[in-house]
Amino acid sequence: MHGEMTSSVEKSLLLACAVSLSSCAVILENGMPILWAQTAGQVTDLPIQDAVLTPDPWHFLHRMSLNRLMIAATDPFMGSMGTNATDSPLWGLPLQLGWMLTSGRLADPTGATTCGLQTGDTMCVSTHSWWGCVNYFATVLPFLSAAQQGLMGEGFQVQMQVPAGVQDYCTTYADCVTSHPDAMSKWDAFFQGLKAATESPLPENEKKDSILGLYWDGQMASTSASAACNAKQSHYSSVEQSFSKSWQNSADYVAAAHFQSNLEKSVMFMNPLPGRILQEGDSAPNIADLSDAENHTLYVFSWMTNINNILGGSLVRMWKNAMCSVTTREKGREMLEQLLLNPRFATSTFLSIVTGMAGC
Repeated sequence: MHGEMTSSVEKSLLLACAVSLSSCAVILENGMPILWAQTAGQVTDLPIQDAVLTPDPWHFLHRMSLNRLMIAATDPFMGSMGTNATDSPLWGLPLQLGWMLTSGRLADPTGATTCGLQTGDTMCVSTHSWWGCVNYFATVLPFLSAAQQGLMGEGFQVQMQVPAGVQDYCTTYADCVTSHPDAMSKWDAFFQGLKAATESPLPENEKKDSILGLYWDGQMASTSASAACNAKQSHYSSVEQSFSKSWQNSADYVAAAHFQSNLEKSVMFMNPLPGRILQEGDSAPNIADLSDAENHTLYVFSWMTNINNILGGSLVRMWKNAMCSVTTREKGREMLEQLLLNPRFATSTFLSIVTGMAGC
């Protein structure tokens, strides 16, 4: 798959950037995640050596394929999510990866190689990229868990490829259980819970809420495990570092609200993310070459982090305490949409509502 379609991939990315009026972060192509049509539609489309599946997660199409295969394998258990084929919360993962690619965040930030650059291998995911590292934990760990739980077919062994000399990443299920036991146990619980939900007598809305809770437990555990990536942040400007921390911190809010990160909702939250790596001197909401929506999102992310720091972490605590029932979580999801997507919804309004919320 490495060599296939590479020239057409480069052309489609260049065209996408050319038609963009401001910075370039394209996440959809024909209504699907970027380059979706060129990913593996079945497990056997990926490399296999001696009956062991050996994907290369440092090649964009391979890593995107892991997302596609996970979505296909879990779809039969996602009935409670809705009637659309794109209602699974797993759709947030390929959209996130696509945004990282087209905004330049998977490229080598050290300048030592052309990995991920338009002048080099555009499909290369750099092992030096903080974003690529964090995404590894959000994509590879659940894929290894799903394969272990039999969702990719019985008896499938998986060994991720890794560039020579790179030792920062676990590559098999057993390896990741040793390195990141909490994350792997949370992902195992998600996939087991997903299969068990088909037999559950719970009402559909409660079943859905339970599955989303298990999903976000897995994501948050992957985020915690990705602290292993922290040293790679030094390759970026202080502004990009601040944004990356705020971006990670925002997961506290969406996870507690059991956000349904399906295709439609994820697109709404991904579209206004900054379409390029932030540089020294960038100051939202006044970054000239970013759109109003991108500036607004950066401003809100920064505000949420700063207010939480000023309050000694109590904004996140109050939010988590309030997100304690199916009903309050539904209200919480609506409020997050207002905060991030409606510039007229003041940050002060959000703060007053959260501080006035009571736990269950």
